[in-house]
Amino acid sequence: MLVTMKNGARTEQVMRVRDCAERSGLRTKEIHSAAGSLVIGLVGDDSLCPMGLEALEGVESVEKEKHPFKLASRQYQNHDTIVRVGDEVSIGGQKIVVIAGPCGIESEDQLLDAAIAAKDAGAKILRAGLFKPRTSPYGFQGIGLAGLGILEKVRDETGMLLETEVLHTDQVKLVEPFVDMIRIGMRNMQNFDLLRAAGRSEKPVILKRGCSATLTEFLLAAEYILNEGNPNVVLCERGIRTFMTETRNTLDLNSVPLLKSMTHLPVIVDPSHGTGVYSLVTPMSRAAIAAGADGLLVEMHPHSETALSDKAQQLTPADFRTLMAQVSAVAGAVGRSM
Repeated sequence: MLVTMKNGARTEQVMRVRDCAERSGLRTKEIHSAAGSLVIGLVGDDSLCPMGLEALEGVESVEKEKHPFKLASRQYQNHDTIVRVGDEVSIGGQKIVVIAGPCGIESEDQLLDAAIAAKDAGAKILRAGLFKPRTSPYGFQGIGLAGLGILEKVRDETGMLLETEVLHTDQVKLVEPFVDMIRIGMRNMQNFDLLRAAGRSEKPVILKRGCSATLTEFLLAAEYILNEGNPNVVLCERGIRTFMTETRNTLDLNSVPLLKSMTHLPVIVDPSHGTGVYSLVTPMSRAAIAAGADGLLVEMHPHSETALSDKAQQLTPADFRTLMAQVSAVAGAVGRSM
């Protein structure tokens, strides 16, 4: 619910509305509208909304939100959220941020080589997967917690910021000291306990869209994280399942401008999983930035021909440098920079 106060409403009138809502089990969020009036958003189960708010002194109107998600909505926050990672990197601002690295950590040398190549090409964050949820139980599942020492060494040697995927609630706290962002993959987009655990983390969260999820379902998943108190959520479009067999998924770039109109959260694109085809990653990266994406999540392996997972979509360091040059040109054309 959105409660619009009359222009000139007194402090005690605003407090009366907030007290009434909070006694009913709702949280309140103050929003200043474009017209200058104060709007109070009621966060929680709408069925708990107290009756008679319209009659309270100082209230102009009470209306329902346009969407079932609240904290992620532009009705509750119109200005764009800027997610800060480390001390110097911001996702959602004027600059495009690229996250790059192998599908999964295979060895210390592999990750170190990938980190050096990613940094030299201009990537700001290293993709560093410890755990690999795989469709087949026989596929490479990642090196798991044994790789924490590798993360620590690579960060110390290169200064790169790191992100990694978590699969279970107990992994969130275990990886936090070693990484700068945590990622929730498409298979866990509606793992609500994991979303809540991520919402209690102090680390920024990359949330990937499920392969069959609507944008409303996607944003409601983000709402779980926001509702636990973590405002630093980055949405990632990574392709949806369609009738196409020539590509791994169909990269839904419609979602980028649509999400931008629906939510204040930053949006990045994963063209590697979105296509599953090595030769399509660079052109779809260009298209993603042209569509308004705030960044990219790209798979790059120092020896992609021997990769233990997803070798068909992983770029070589040389091709990643080409991607970065072309994406930079597109960013400049649309008034942004790397």
